[in-house]
Amino acid sequence: MFSTAASLPRLVLAGLLICSSLALADDAQIERGRYLVKIAGCNDCHTAGYLQAPGAIPESDWLKGDRMGWNGPWGTSYAKNLRLRLAQLSESQWLALARTADFRPPMPNETLHVMTDDDLLAIYQLVRYLGPAGEPAPEALPPGQVPVGPVVIFPSPPAGD
Repeated sequence: MFSTAASLPRLVLAGLLICSSLALADDAQIERGRYLVKIAGCNDCHTAGYLQAPGAIPESDWLKGDRMGWNGPWGTSYAKNLRLRLAQLSESQWLALARTADFRPPMPNETLHVMTDDDLLAIYQLVRYLGPAGEPAPEALPPGQVPVGPVVIFPSPPAGD
C-alpha cells in the first residue's frame, strides 16, 4: 500500500533540490551578466560616474542611465536607463531589440549584434535582478539643438570621409 505520509518528505526534498538547482543556475547567469556588463563597457556610459571611478560605483547604482550627453553630427544622445527599459521587456523582446540595435553613437551596436543569446540573456537577468530604479535619461536631441548639462563633444568627420 502506498503511504502519502511516508512519501511527503521525499517529495519535499525533491522539490528543494530542484529549487536549489534553479537558484544556482540563476546565480551563475547573474554572475555572467555582471562579468559581461563590465567587459563590454555597459557601465562606462549607462552608469553615471563609472568612467571617472571604475569599481567605485556600487552595483545598486549600475545601469541607471546618465545625464551626460554625447554630442556629434547625429545630435546629442544619452545613455538610457537600462534598469527601467529592460523591466518593460520580455526575454524575447530584449533579444529582438539587441539583434536589431541601431542606436545613436556612441552606442556600440555591433557589440550587441555579435553577442550570443546566452550572453544577452545573462545581461538581461542581471538587469532584472538589480530591478527597476532611477529616472529616465534625457531624450536625444537632433543635430543643431544645444544640449543643457555636461556633454562629450565628438568632432565631425573630415570632409570627404
